[in-house]
Amino acid sequence: MITQTLSVTDAIRTRRTVRHYRPDPIPPTVLDELLDLVVEAPSAWNMQDRSIVLVRGEQGRRALSEAAFGQPQPLEAPAVLVFVADPNAWRGARTDIAERAVANGAWNEEFRAMFDGRAEYHSLSERGLLRENAVKNAMIAATYVMLAATGLGLASAPMNGWDEAAVKRAVDIDPESDLAIAVLVTVGYGAGTPPHPGRRPRPQTVFAERYPTLS
Repeated sequence: MITQTLSVTDAIRTRRTVRHYRPDPIPPTVLDELLDLVVEAPSAWNMQDRSIVLVRGEQGRRALSEAAFGQPQPLEAPAVLVFVADPNAWRGARTDIAERAVANGAWNEEFRAMFDGRAEYHSLSERGLLRENAVKNAMIAATYVMLAATGLGLASAPMNGWDEAAVKRAVDIDPESDLAIAVLVTVGYGAGTPPHPGRRPRPQTVFAERYPTLS
């Protein structure tokens, strides 16, 4: 395993959205560690209702660029991660998840019974929120990969401007499938580091106890 070169704090402070990349390939050991880290991302009930499609071939990256209305990132970056959210993952038994959690001492039998009962997912289904829930979990994983990439000396860019049906076709998913595309993240070695655009001061964004009433 490659040792991360930055602390989490430094990775958060130095991460930038990089849209142009050098042609250098990502070494297999670095890519393996990046993928090992992204699957550590949490998800509600540990359902792991998100998958990642790693696209490195030129044809696949070109298809993703076209799906993203010609944006250059997928063409230039040596790797694109497509985060796929599965709103129906909870309908399967997924016994491997429960058995591993019990064996690791993370869950007791009472918690496993709640997992098997899926009460929260039935509620989400009734309220039409299954897709939203799965996309949220996929976005958590995408955040993990961007910070992990920064820690490994890689650049990345989240991409949210694309045609979902075209992205699905690019990774061999039926466009009519209930699977959702949450986000694309390009990864590679940046052609340069863009300056930080800045963020609003914390008092304009973080509030104590209640959201301020707008006048």
